[in-house]
Amino acid sequence: MTNRRQLLTGAAGIAAAALAGTTAVRAQSALPAAGPLGDVWLGSPDAKVTIIEYASMTCSHCAHFHTETWPELKKRFIDTGKVRFTLREFPLDPLATAGFMLARCNGNDKFFPMVDLLFTQQRNWAFVDKPVDALSALVKQAGFTQESFEACLKRQDIYDAVTLVKDGGAKAGVNSTPTFFINGQKRNGALSIEEFDKILQPLLAG
Repeated sequence: MTNRRQLLTGAAGIAAAALAGTTAVRAQSALPAAGPLGDVWLGSPDAKVTIIEYASMTCSHCAHFHTETWPELKKRFIDTGKVRFTLREFPLDPLATAGFMLARCNGNDKFFPMVDLLFTQQRNWAFVDKPVDALSALVKQAGFTQESFEACLKRQDIYDAVTLVKDGGAKAGVNSTPTFFINGQKRNGALSIEEFDKILQPLLAG
């Protein structure tokens, strides 16, 4: 059984897991409920469209989405109350699990700021010779100490919660990252803002 200690000793190899295609396919089953730590939502609860993203912190396609598409998606659709958005954990390796644990350890109000930091700086910690050391140095910018960094990665409750979210995503048909469920409709791949616009406008007009 995978142990939390692997997060500090696991290899830093990154899975090339995102599909290039963006064709919608029907979800294989109903989306699972939020994990034990809850979903962290952005946008109005009354929005006509809900987007659930499953991502991995070490997925380069996910980082591309969050650096290139996410800011404009948030500006056009989430901040304007048209879309409600959450990100769920689908770590592809122990290092990605560690990243998500660190995003969760300081409370849900710090979740998206930490996710943004880890994605924008992904090349500087996920693709280096000593990724754990690099990750530790990076999150200290967000207020972690070496002691709190190590304590976070030893928390079995957060490790188990992240694992449960990934298991739920897999049961819903997620097998690559990023995967989006837009009002329940499954879309694979790092969609561009133009692709999101084509998908969202009919839903918002309906």
